Order: sequence, then structure tokens, then C-alpha cells
Amino acid sequence: MGSQVNVVSDFTKAINQLSDRRFMRVFVLGVGLTIALLAAATWGMVWLVGGLVPESFTIFGYGFGRPDALLSAATIGVMLVASVFLMVPVASAFTGFFLDDVAAAVESRYYPYLPPADPVHWGEAMKDSINFLGVIIAVNLVALILYFMVGPFAPIMFWMVNGFLLGREYFQLVAMRRVGREGARAARKRHMPTIWLAGTLMAAPLSIPIVNLFVPILGAATFTHLYHRLETQGAAAAKSR
Repeated sequence: MGSQVNVVSDFTKAINQLSDRRFMRVFVLGVGLTIALLAAATWGMVWLVGGLVPESFTIFGYGFGRPDALLSAATIGVMLVASVFLMVPVASAFTGFFLDDVAAAVESRYYPYLPPADPVHWGEAMKDSINFLGVIIAVNLVALILYFMVGPFAPIMFWMVNGFLLGREYFQLVAMRRVGREGARAARKRHMPTIWLAGTLMAAPLSIPIVNLFVPILGAATFTHLYHRLETQGAAAAKSR
């Protein structure tokens, strides 16, 4: 119960800081880049279909005109539907590029006594974000089959699966700023049950349109609080032994 209350407290602090200009900057950049990428992908698919499908063809003496236009329109429809599912994971990946800004905003407000963090190198951030995007899409595609099998429990499974992925990723990225990649991995193993719980709390709003776009920022902020709280408690416990 104590862990649940503390995680909710971390989440509440993140929500209270949502109006921070640094948070909003990351939000606009993440969503803007996501929309641009999905729009570019849609245009690319339409261009590809238009280039591969002839303007007309004949089967058994019957002529068909402008199948390219019909397939192009269908492609746009498919991409729009796909964008609904891809918006959040892609936005999460882009937000990962600017995670340091969110974590720094949280630390400057709540932990001003800390020494400067070592920002994650841009190349590393890009690599981690792309890997995370691939993992979260692949896992959810596989889980999609299982969702149909578990029936009414599908939302719970969705939250738990994505909660594990979100928790693992955000804690790792936040911790890396302070203790490096290996130190972050060790801290993640120590606190995995609490991290999973916090990640599940992050995953619940993924089911709510529009609100889900704020999940990447809230996740980064929440896990910044969670990391400092858990590591502070761990240090205090070790000192008291």
C-alpha cells in the first residue's frame, strides 16, 4: 500500500508541473515531430501505390480506370487508422530525445540541491528511443492476438504489458543521467516491482484519446521523482545498517 501511495504522489507532482514551459516545449516538439513523421509516411505510401498501380487495366475484356486513385484513397484511410495506434509510441520515442529537459525541469524545482546531471548523449538517446519504439510496437502487435483471447481482461493485460515497457524504459533513461547505463540497469533490477507499478499507472491513460499524448512527459517527470525517492530511501537504509 505504501508503494502505491508513493507512486501516486510522484504522479501527482508530475501533473502539477504540467504547465511548466519546459514541459510544454517538449510536448509540442514530440507531437509536432510525430505528426510530421506520420504525414510523411502517409505521403510516401500514397506515392508508392501511385507508382506501382497502373492508371487503368483490362481483365477479361472489361476495362478498369483509375484504380490508382482508389487504392491511394484506401491507403490514406489505412494510414489514418494506423496513426491512431502509432501516435503514442512514436510520440514517446520523440519525447525520449528531449527527456533531459523534462528531468532537468523536475530537478530544478524539487531537487535544487543536486549536482548537475550528466545529460544522455544525443546519439545514445536516439538509439534508445528507436529501440524502445521498435520493442513497444512489436510487443503490442504480438499482444494484440492475446487480447482477443482474454476477452474482458484485455484492458488489464494492455496496461500491464505497456506498464512494464514504459516503466523499464523511463526509469532507465532517467537513471542514466545520474549513474550511467550500468548503474541504471542495476537500480532498475533493485526496484522493478515498484517500477512496473508506476509504469502501469502511466499505461492506464493510454486508453484515453488526447490525454494519452501527455503520457510521455508525465512518465518522464514521474520517474524522475520515483528514481530520486527510491535511491534516497536505499541510501538511507544502507547507511542505517
